[in-house]
Amino acid sequence: MPVNAPRVRDRASEIRFTSSILPPYLRRTKTIEALLPWLYLKGISTGEFGEALTALVGHDAPGLSAGTISRLKTAWQHEHARWERRDLGSKHYVYLWVEGIHFGVRLEEANQCILVIIGATAEGKKELLALTDGFRESEDSWKTVLRDVKRRGLTIDPHLAIGDGALGFWKALPQVYGHTRTQRCWVHKTGNVLNKLPKHLQSKAKSDLQQIWMAPTREQASRAFAAFLTAYAPKYPKAADCLAKDQQALLAFYDFPAEHWHHLRTTNPIESTFASVRLRTAKTRGCVSRTSIRSMVFMLAKSAERRWLKLRGAELIARIIHGVQFNNGVAVQKERRQKIAA
Repeated sequence: MPVNAPRVRDRASEIRFTSSILPPYLRRTKTIEALLPWLYLKGISTGEFGEALTALVGHDAPGLSAGTISRLKTAWQHEHARWERRDLGSKHYVYLWVEGIHFGVRLEEANQCILVIIGATAEGKKELLALTDGFRESEDSWKTVLRDVKRRGLTIDPHLAIGDGALGFWKALPQVYGHTRTQRCWVHKTGNVLNKLPKHLQSKAKSDLQQIWMAPTREQASRAFAAFLTAYAPKYPKAADCLAKDQQALLAFYDFPAEHWHHLRTTNPIESTFASVRLRTAKTRGCVSRTSIRSMVFMLAKSAERRWLKLRGAELIARIIHGVQFNNGVAVQKERRQKIAA
């Protein structure tokens, strides 16, 4: 029911009016049916709602049982199901960030995880493209996800996919989107390489790795890459091999606008978002069903999506779509015109 808060400006009196229903400066609130599930997602268990909402709806508020909350949570499952069936025919995603997210809760199956894809649209906005459960991060699980989004209309191959070294996705990608290039996440690769080095060398090795992916050109990055392998391969061949096997995929970002490099070198759009999701699932005790964990993670991810920032240099995405080639972050056509003018 709509409530109008009276404007009280009686400065001459010592008596101050304070509403027990509407907190100060509150202009708009959700309905109780929408508010309760969000409080659950933010960490309040079903048995604590009565105490948590006393200040908002009063001491005599009825219907705040755990059963009521459970019935309201079914709305998330229906919303997620509708979202999974949405048409993607009008979408064109230029970049994809992919990740398999493992949570610290007991699921119905041991090796179950959540497979996530975030896409960058032609306007430079980040959108949640796919979120479903999978068995580990297997090739079959990823292939199912990719084929599903293609079946629903995403027929144009994205230009670049960014992810960690999970082999399942990289084997599935060319079977569905054969023209999409690959970029390995530098944060994951740095961690993998450092794990194969003694602790007293890890700080220096991390700095040496940073010299590679922070280099202003591919040529300088390649020289830093070779220097790292020369320095560490004799004594630590496993660390050198871990880095060397993905050299091409680690440096793919140099063929895209320099303004986008900040976004393309890591899977941070997923990692930063799901760090907060893990905080909620960490409060969940006991075994969680597949449907429950998927809908809960979906609602939290969609909540975070509203705060995602556009890509830097979003206007350059149109040039990528129209086939403009980039070398070391600069459009090749522009480079040629500058040489001719010189």
